[in-house]
Amino acid sequence: MSRTSSPASRPERGTPLLAVRDLRTVFHTPRGAVRAVDGVDLDLAAGETLGIVGESGSGKSVLGRTVMGLVTSGPTTTITGSVTLDGSDVHALSSRARRQLWGPRIAMVFQDPMTSLNPVKHVGTHLTEPLRLHLGLGRRAAAERAVELLTQVGIPEPARRAGQYPHELSGGMRQRVVIAMALACDPDLLIADEPTTALDVTVQKQILDLLGDLTGRLGMAMVLISHDLGAIAGRTDRVGVMYGGRVVESTATTALFAAPRHPYAEALLASIPQLTDPPHTVLRAIEGSPPDLVAPPQGCRFRPRCPYADQQCHEEDPVLVDLGQPGVPHRAACHHPLPVPARVDA
Repeated sequence: MSRTSSPASRPERGTPLLAVRDLRTVFHTPRGAVRAVDGVDLDLAAGETLGIVGESGSGKSVLGRTVMGLVTSGPTTTITGSVTLDGSDVHALSSRARRQLWGPRIAMVFQDPMTSLNPVKHVGTHLTEPLRLHLGLGRRAAAERAVELLTQVGIPEPARRAGQYPHELSGGMRQRVVIAMALACDPDLLIADEPTTALDVTVQKQILDLLGDLTGRLGMAMVLISHDLGAIAGRTDRVGVMYGGRVVESTATTALFAAPRHPYAEALLASIPQLTDPPHTVLRAIEGSPPDLVAPPQGCRFRPRCPYADQQCHEEDPVLVDLGQPGVPHRAACHHPLPVPARVDA
C-alpha cells in the first residue's frame, strides 16, 4: 500500500479522486444515538478544493475524520455508507492498510496544533518520522527533507527551528509545522479542519494563503473545513453547506455567494459583517439553536429557525435535489428554494 507520491505521479487534475456515498456516522451515547453525519454524498476531483461550512456542531469535523478513516465502527460508533479514495474503500481496508494511506495518499491538518504535536519531541522529529516510515529515507536524508519542508511553509531559520520544541514556537508557526507534517509525503488529498482556529486575523490569512498556494503549486486536492464563509471565499472551487449532520446546499463557491438557494446558506451569508456597514451596526444572527442530533425536529431540520417554513416543511424531510441551474450544478435540500415569494403568513 505504501508508495512515494509526487506531483508528477498524482492522478491527473480533474479525474475523480474522492467519492463519499450515503455516509452516516452514529455515536451511541446514554442519551441515544447521535447522528453526527447523516447521509452525506460528496465528490472531489484531483487538484480541486472543496469547502465545507456550517455552524459548530453541524458535523463538519466528524465528516472530515470519517473520510480520513480516523473514526471507524466500534462498540460505540456505527459507520455506514462508503468513502472511496482513488478506487479504494477506506473503511473496507484493514486498520494497518488504512494507516498506510495516511501520509502518502491522504493527510489532515487539525484545528489545534498543540494537540497534533508531541510536546517532548523536537519539531524536526515530527517530520522525519513519517519520512522514514513511509518513504524509507535514511536519517540524514530525512533531516534534510524536514528542513526543506519547514522552508516550504515559510518558517524562518528552519534548521534551528527543527531542533526546538513545539512550546518554543508561536501559534502560527506551530500550525505551519502541522501543515509541513501533512505535506511530508506529498499526499493526493489534504483535509484542513478549521486550520485557523485560535489564530489572530493576520495569521489566519497567512495560513489560508499558504494552503492555497501549496495546493495550487503541488497539485493536491483539498477539503477546507470552516465555520467561516469568509475563509472559503476565493479559496475553494466548490462548497458544501452542512446543517444538522447533512449537506443542505452544494454548488460552485461563486454561485453560492451570488445566489444562495437554501435559507440556511442565505442566513449564514447575511451574518457576515460588511465593510460598507456604518459603525455600530448590529450583526444579523440566526435565531434559535442548531438541532439536537439525538432527537432532530420532524420534517426539515432547519424548520424551527427558518422564516419561510410552512406545513410541508413540518411534515416532509427535504432531500438534496438538483435545481437545474444552467451552467453551474446547484443542489439544495429545501421545499422552497430561494428566491421565494414573500409570505407574510409563514
